[in-house]
Amino acid sequence: MCGIVAYIGKKEAYPVLIKGLSRLEYRGYDSAGIALLDGQELNLYKKQGKVANLVAFAEDKNIKGHVGIGHTRWATHGEPNDVNSHPHFSMDKRIAVIHNGIIENYDTIKEELTKRGYVFQSETDTEVLVHLIDDIQKTENCSLVESVRQALQSVVGAYALVVISKDNPNQLIAARKSSPLVVGIGEDNEFFLASDATPIVEYTNQVVYLNDEEIAVVDIHEGLRITNINNQEKTPYIQELELHLEALEKGGYDHFMMKEIFEQPRSIHDCFRGRLNAAEGFVSLGGLKDFENRMLNAKRIVFVACGTSWHACQVGEYLIEDLARINVEVEYASEFRYRNPIIGEGDVVIAVSQSGETADTLAALELAKSRGATIFGICNVVGSSISRITDAGSYTHAGPEIGVASTKAFTAQVTVLTLLALRLASKKDSLSRIRFRTLLSELEAIPEKIKRVLEKDALIKEIASHYKDSSNALYLGRGSSFPVALEGALKLKEISYIHAEGYPAAEMKHGPIALIDAEMPVFVIATKGTSYEKVVSNIQEVKARKGKIVAIVTEGDTQVKAMADHVIEIPDTDEHLVPLLATVPLQLLSYHIAVMRGCNVDQPRNLAKSVTVE
Repeated sequence: MCGIVAYIGKKEAYPVLIKGLSRLEYRGYDSAGIALLDGQELNLYKKQGKVANLVAFAEDKNIKGHVGIGHTRWATHGEPNDVNSHPHFSMDKRIAVIHNGIIENYDTIKEELTKRGYVFQSETDTEVLVHLIDDIQKTENCSLVESVRQALQSVVGAYALVVISKDNPNQLIAARKSSPLVVGIGEDNEFFLASDATPIVEYTNQVVYLNDEEIAVVDIHEGLRITNINNQEKTPYIQELELHLEALEKGGYDHFMMKEIFEQPRSIHDCFRGRLNAAEGFVSLGGLKDFENRMLNAKRIVFVACGTSWHACQVGEYLIEDLARINVEVEYASEFRYRNPIIGEGDVVIAVSQSGETADTLAALELAKSRGATIFGICNVVGSSISRITDAGSYTHAGPEIGVASTKAFTAQVTVLTLLALRLASKKDSLSRIRFRTLLSELEAIPEKIKRVLEKDALIKEIASHYKDSSNALYLGRGSSFPVALEGALKLKEISYIHAEGYPAAEMKHGPIALIDAEMPVFVIATKGTSYEKVVSNIQEVKARKGKIVAIVTEGDTQVKAMADHVIEIPDTDEHLVPLLATVPLQLLSYHIAVMRGCNVDQPRNLAKSVTVE
């Protein structure tokens, strides 16, 4: 949620901030704003809506300054408007603050500050921070960094924030707790601060990821200094970014989502590159190697995740239980953390998250860790919070995913979970050697098979045109294709705003069948496998009620093709790997339906890419 960016150095700050906000806009696009120091003046510019609105608003203004902060908002407290936009000023307009997170005790602080004469302009929780910092500095007659430190000791909640002050024109102060913040280190004491590395990669590949309750001061003259909230000095750990600028561009596609759908042959290959060799019968996940025995001897493996990542975990549950014969449970992270789960030393808890910053998932891990469980992470972003707090883990190597609706991150997560299932199965000897090698070969072939699915884009677009005006849709699948049905329904909801539900195919007659009529499209994963005949029966039940069937079938299928209104063929593969192929046409269907409906595919309403608040 929310994206923050800041700059201090010799460059003009405005272009750096605007470009950075544009790259962070997938984190929130309810409003955008910047504050810049021009000599001794602290000037504020902010506007409801997208970054483009801010650019238009600032177009005729003489905006200058070498120090500045910027923010793109996903609204939590207060509706999206100009007043609630960040940055927020102190009453004397001496200090400005940007913030990502939620201050849970803001009401109490606001009430006390109001008694002390502070007048609030906005409905946000963030405004209490700037007034609190200002009040402490004036009351205690202390430095700005000390007032920030004391203020943060008073607040409860999550924050990544940057503070700018006209009285301190040579420095910026940043801090984080439960919300991500990265410091980019340029030459000659030039610094960049941002919610993630996307605004930084153009200028430097040297970064420091702040840890919880750390405060960073970046100073043109004195460089970078990091302390914790208790004022203990910390040594910055400088890392080299693996991100490349070209990965952040659309590359000729109309939308990032379409680009990322078409990147899946490469992203899946990158995911298993070096981890899989079918010819040698080899599969390994290096990040988990030292902890394999804990998994093999675990009482159970518990996955915690949210949204699309939860669907990937559902696929992983089918694979690990079937192939490795280990008990698996999949939990919504938000429910896991609040229902007092029975977790102990014999359990392994694995968090799956694209960003590695999902607030509920992080909290679930912390709970599991406090109860003695071994905790692992599977995520896409190097240096993310999950990757740093877990005992071990694996990166998916999908590359940056800018489209808010996840596509390549989902298939990369499923790929890692497939590798994990196969590795555990090999160590437990729960598969025959022939079966094991067959699955390795089939997995190695998936990228080329996805390319063949992508060649059907024109057909899928034509099918989408028949259903762009639908009000509801049903998605059905069995076995590991059931989570694919859930994911397909989620994609349609996210970007086209059509109500859609995913169900196990057998459950249709336990309620959802009441919805089926001649206007209801039903998307069915009906590939060959152990449940094929059962799915055929489910299709017949839909057709008997005049429902419209769009079926994803194995190439050469004739039985379903004779019954369905539309058929999308995917290459033959082992049924355990069908999710990797069947997901792709559902992504394309959602994309084309959304475009035909005039929806903003990359930035769907009310959503943000990285959910860093509860």
